[in-house]
Amino acid sequence: MTYTRAIGVACNKVILLIVRWLALAKIHPNVLTFIGLLINVAAAVLLASGRFMAAGFVITGAAIFDMVDGRVARETNTVTRFGGFFDSVLDRYSDLALLMGLLVYYASIDRFFYIILTAIVMTGSVMVSYTRARAENVIPLCKVGFMERPERIVLLIIGALFDRMAPVLWVIAVLSNLTVIHRMGHTWQETKRLEEAQLRPAAGISHRK
Repeated sequence: MTYTRAIGVACNKVILLIVRWLALAKIHPNVLTFIGLLINVAAAVLLASGRFMAAGFVITGAAIFDMVDGRVARETNTVTRFGGFFDSVLDRYSDLALLMGLLVYYASIDRFFYIILTAIVMTGSVMVSYTRARAENVIPLCKVGFMERPERIVLLIIGALFDRMAPVLWVIAVLSNLTVIHRMGHTWQETKRLEEAQLRPAAGISHRK
């Protein structure tokens, strides 16, 4: 077993223990989702004040809540359609809160360029989620692209803990918007394929007549 595999197995065991404890405590999954949002707001305050390392640890704590709320719902048989919707909405607020914290920080130190860069990251982050949600109204699934929320959160944690937020913002800005373009292209191809599939039976009927 490799070191990375061993770490993954150990982390999964810890997560399972947390899930079982929360399930026994009968804490509703939606409450866990809301707590995760509050923790991210606290992290945003730390980012706004330039306390990046502390913010990195707090974001990590919030990520744990984000990982366990769905598992607790399945463990306690409390999975609902609203729960999935609620989780998605609060995830967006959490993402934007963290980036707003960075906006405040860069404004406070008069770094105009990084204010613009953070705004581009905010736009890309929202559009990654929006394009998938909108695409799946017309095609079955649109989960292509690399820069989804877990990847963005991991990068923000790395940027905060190791004081490398500027390069992390560049990576997220580029890859999130490339993910949006990828999803647009994928949706175009899939809608075209579906429309052609619908036309073929109609053409066959017309030809037989």
